[in-house]
Amino acid sequence: MLLIRRFEEKAGQLYGMGFIGGFCHLYIGQEAVVVGMQMAMKEGDEVVTGYRDHGHMLATGMEARGVMAELTGRRSGYSKGKGGSMHMFSKEKKFFGGHGIVGAQVPIGTGLAFSNVYNKTDAIAITYFGDGAANQGQVYESFNMASLWKLPVVYVIENNRYAMGTSVSRASAETNFAHRGLSFKIPGFQVDGMDVRAVKAAGDLAAEHCRSGEGPIILEMMTYRYRGHSMSDPAKYRTRDEVQKMRSESDPIEQVKKRLTEDHGMSEDEVKAIDKEVRDIVADAADFAQNDPEPDASELWTDIYAEDIPQAAE
Repeated sequence: MLLIRRFEEKAGQLYGMGFIGGFCHLYIGQEAVVVGMQMAMKEGDEVVTGYRDHGHMLATGMEARGVMAELTGRRSGYSKGKGGSMHMFSKEKKFFGGHGIVGAQVPIGTGLAFSNVYNKTDAIAITYFGDGAANQGQVYESFNMASLWKLPVVYVIENNRYAMGTSVSRASAETNFAHRGLSFKIPGFQVDGMDVRAVKAAGDLAAEHCRSGEGPIILEMMTYRYRGHSMSDPAKYRTRDEVQKMRSESDPIEQVKKRLTEDHGMSEDEVKAIDKEVRDIVADAADFAQNDPEPDASELWTDIYAEDIPQAAE
C-alpha cells in the first residue's frame, strides 16, 4: 500500500512538471482495496480494471520502472510508451488493463472468466470498476451472462463516492451497489474498503464462492479518493473538511501503521526504514523514466495488425 501511495504522489509531481501528459487518475486513498484483493488471489487469477489503474499494476507485481516509464511515454514502458496512464498490460502478471472507456473492462473481465470455464481451469477473474461505471449498460449485460453461465468472476465496485465530480446520491437511484446484481441472482456485500483486513476477508469469501462453481459475486468496496477525479480536476464539489476527516479517521495506511506499532511492537525507526525503502524504489523509477529514450518513430506502425495468421484450408 505504501508503494502505491508514494508512487502516485511522485506521478502527481511529474505530471505537474510536464513529464507526464494526457490523463492521469491517481489511486491515493484507495490502496487497501487492490492490496487486500491481491492477497486473496492465487497464481493464474486475472485482473482487469478501468483508468485509475496504477495501483492495480503495482499490486500485481508489475515493476515500478516499467509503469512510470509508460506514464512518461518512454520505450521501456509496458506498452512501449504508446499507451500511457490508461492503457498498460502485462500478460506475465495476468493484468489485462487499464481501460479508458467507462465500464468497458466489465465485459472483458466477464470474458476472461468465460475463458477459465472453457479451458477448465480454477482461475477467477477480478473485475474492478467504479460507482460511475456501475450505471453503464454493458455492466448489466455482463451480469446477466455471468449469472446465466455461472462464470467465476468477482465484480469489485470501488465506490469512492464521486463519479468524476458527481456524488453517488445525485447520480444513482440505488446507492447500495452490492444490490445491483440481485435481479440477476448475483449475491453482493458491502466491505470497508479502507481496511485491508476487511478487504482480504471479503476477497477470500468471494474467491471461494467463484472457485466452488457458484458463479459471480459482487463486492462493493466503500472507499475514498483524496485527489480529484484526474489531475485536471480541482475537486471543488466537496469540502476540505470532508477529505481531511477521511484522512484522519480512515486512512488505510495509517490504520496498518497504528496496528504494527501499537499491537505488534514495531518501532518508529522500523516504520521509517520501510518508508525510505519504498521512496528509494519510487525515486529510482522516476529517474529511470525521465532518462529512458522515447520510442522510435517506427513504433507508430507496430502492434497495429496481427501478422502471420494461419490461413484456412481451401
